[in-house]
Amino acid sequence: MIAEACYLTGKYLGATAEATLLRSLTGGRYQTEAPTDMDLWRAAGLVEQYADLPLGGTDALVIATAERLGIETLATLDQRHFNVVRPAHLAALRLVP
Repeated sequence: MIAEACYLTGKYLGATAEATLLRSLTGGRYQTEAPTDMDLWRAAGLVEQYADLPLGGTDALVIATAERLGIETLATLDQRHFNVVRPAHLAALRLVP
């Protein structure tokens, strides 16, 4: 999720790093993935299931998209939610760094 990556990069590393991240996404260097309707439905279910966490929509969409794509490793600076939520396709996501 580009918005989440931008938010966390800006928060922890500053505006220059956030601008660098945005520029790095141009030119097809990385593949980006838009959420599908099914991802949105799954994310809504995760938000409800983990309401006491609370799990926000952005993190829920990351998990739903990872499930759909079969992603097992997730690069994130925000490990709090991703350590708790159990994706449908495996016991736990492998978090880096």
